[in-house]
Amino acid sequence: MQTFVFGRVRVRVITDRLLRVEMSPGGQFCDVPTQVVQCRNFCVVEAKVEQKKNTVVVDTGAVRVAVNSRNGRVLYMTDMQGRKLRLSGNLKGTRRTLDMTVGRARLEKGFVARGGAAVWDDTKSLLQSGDGAISPREVQKGYSDRYYFAYGRDYRACMRDFYRLCGPLPMVPRWALGNWWSRYKAYTQQEYLNLMDRFAQEGIPLSVATVDMDWHWVDLTRFDALAPQKKQAFWGSGWTGYSWNTELFPDYRQFLRDLHARGLKVTLNLHPADGIRAFEDCYPVVAKAMGVDSSTQEAIQFDLTDETFRKAYFEQVHHPYEADGVDFWWIDWQQGRQSRLPGLDPLWALNHYHYHDNARNGEGLILSRYAGPGSHRYPLGFSGDTMANWASYRFQPYFTATAANVGYGWWSHDIGGHHFGRKDDELYIRWLQFGVFSPINRLHSTSNEFGGKEPWLCNDGVYRLTGDFLRLRHRLVPYIYSMAHRAHNDGIALFEPLYYHYPDEPKAYKHKNSYMFGSELLVVPVTSKINSKSQLACAKAWLPPGRWTDIFTGQVYQGGLEHSFYRGLEHIPVLARAGAMLPLAPESTQNGAVPPEVLHLDIWRGNGGFVLHEEDGQTTFTLTEEAGGLRLDISGGRVRSYVVTFRDVQAEPVVLEDVDGTTVRLENIVPLESDVRRALVERISAFQIRTNRKKRVYTKFVQQPGAKIPGRRSFRGCLRELTDMVQ
Repeated sequence: MQTFVFGRVRVRVITDRLLRVEMSPGGQFCDVPTQVVQCRNFCVVEAKVEQKKNTVVVDTGAVRVAVNSRNGRVLYMTDMQGRKLRLSGNLKGTRRTLDMTVGRARLEKGFVARGGAAVWDDTKSLLQSGDGAISPREVQKGYSDRYYFAYGRDYRACMRDFYRLCGPLPMVPRWALGNWWSRYKAYTQQEYLNLMDRFAQEGIPLSVATVDMDWHWVDLTRFDALAPQKKQAFWGSGWTGYSWNTELFPDYRQFLRDLHARGLKVTLNLHPADGIRAFEDCYPVVAKAMGVDSSTQEAIQFDLTDETFRKAYFEQVHHPYEADGVDFWWIDWQQGRQSRLPGLDPLWALNHYHYHDNARNGEGLILSRYAGPGSHRYPLGFSGDTMANWASYRFQPYFTATAANVGYGWWSHDIGGHHFGRKDDELYIRWLQFGVFSPINRLHSTSNEFGGKEPWLCNDGVYRLTGDFLRLRHRLVPYIYSMAHRAHNDGIALFEPLYYHYPDEPKAYKHKNSYMFGSELLVVPVTSKINSKSQLACAKAWLPPGRWTDIFTGQVYQGGLEHSFYRGLEHIPVLARAGAMLPLAPESTQNGAVPPEVLHLDIWRGNGGFVLHEEDGQTTFTLTEEAGGLRLDISGGRVRSYVVTFRDVQAEPVVLEDVDGTTVRLENIVPLESDVRRALVERISAFQIRTNRKKRVYTKFVQQPGAKIPGRRSFRGCLRELTDMVQ
């Protein structure tokens, strides 16, 4: 890293496309990590500087940046071809929460832009010492600290350097990638266990059991006898609590053991704003630690800026429950951004301290709202109490994808919607299908009797589909976990907009809801209702160049074009690229997400490579398309058995028993051909038509599909999708 000082202005060349510009009236600059920026010295750049009067031009060999040496204002940025890099066309990032929003919501700016440059103003960030302590930044009035990301449309490189600057995306535990159950409901101990058993009886696997705020006492009138004025007002609200409700959970330790015995991890909901009050079980020890006479019943104020409180908060309040079996905490902070330390957002402090405390013995995890850039270091994100309607669902794929532009890769949504709206089985299955191909699949709802997300509360058709998709999610864990490793090691998000791959293609920006789910799959969520006549819903997307195959239907699509996809409730378009390899666990109803002993590997012909990451090592798969055949090489990893299925060629699955490396060859392969006639018959059969009148017309059409498509206008698009398929 090179540094240039021009009086009150300091320019630091962090990479050849990332520059820091500080302006300090007193000439005092900052080299300490901040809440956002963790490391600035990770690259060696030989930059040149030219100065003419008050203009300094820094030439890094990749960009030229002109800075006013008196006030630190950047005058212009260009690449080495002289093209201007502008702070325009920002592709947005994310936002703190989706609480109280319906449909589209305003997003904060991201670090990538179609204009070629973005800026992050770090002036207001607090300082962070090596031990994690937070302190104010002592600066004079007029001080500024800005980072200029001048990467053009090389979005991947920009975000890789963002992670080097602001800290890597942590690994998440494997078990967090399965299905979560969550509901805002006052369950009893036995009722919750019975529910978990019902999921098992239905053959639906789960990995995380969430217990909302009713795990603790909520109705505080029961403690009025302890209050000097015998009023609940003495205690405050029932949202904050740290003592188990023993009327609902008479033996909470056994409850936690029973959940673990069922293969589930456990998280509890927290609203910590009201601190530790005298009725709490932990109050005497916390009061003693804080030097408070417990006989006064003085409430211990919530204040994470107080090191003594912070120590007691974790060691006396949370650690004992973790020893009993609580695996991590759902932090449900909604009480504003003010704290005793000016500039410190309590949400950021909660995320920072809770995550590191939870990680003290290994991988950390929390569930909490987003607190600004740098929050990617504290997964997972809780997007808030989502409204259960189509507009809210329709916004979530785009919202999740743009979060990659601020490095925030692990959003967890209320799949199916939390509250309001109405019971809508079609909306639920579409939201769930999206959830299965999302970072975290957490079913959630409010306590309304008709708002539950239990699959058996749906009509028979949707009930069967929910089970299929929830089991599929657990099958996908080997793939998603490998992509989590890629995100951690290489700075490539699991859930990425298409423009990361084709930044100069306008159509990659047009269809905002389609996205890459890892390296192998492109997902097109269905966010509109089915047509009552055709019984199909339409989703539009642009496909990158190449051959793309729907993993559910086998339909093949030509890339480089916009497509209209028509689907019933059974599935959504999930497309595998040519040469894709998808590692899957065998179908199972077992809770948890342990590495499978037998790995299923689904393959689509072409050239490709995939690295399977597991806790104890990695396995490399290489697929090569040879003359008339395919070759699959497997190397590294554990000794295990495989079931290899070539999805788009005529071949039986290949079973490999107890191998740690091998080669599989298919000679004289015959690609599977799409049976357009059969697909047309099946699709037309679903139409609500009078067959006695239309029989002759449609019979002739399926025998010789042509450009002219008969019938209603609502039928034509979904039939054209099939007649245009690549053979």
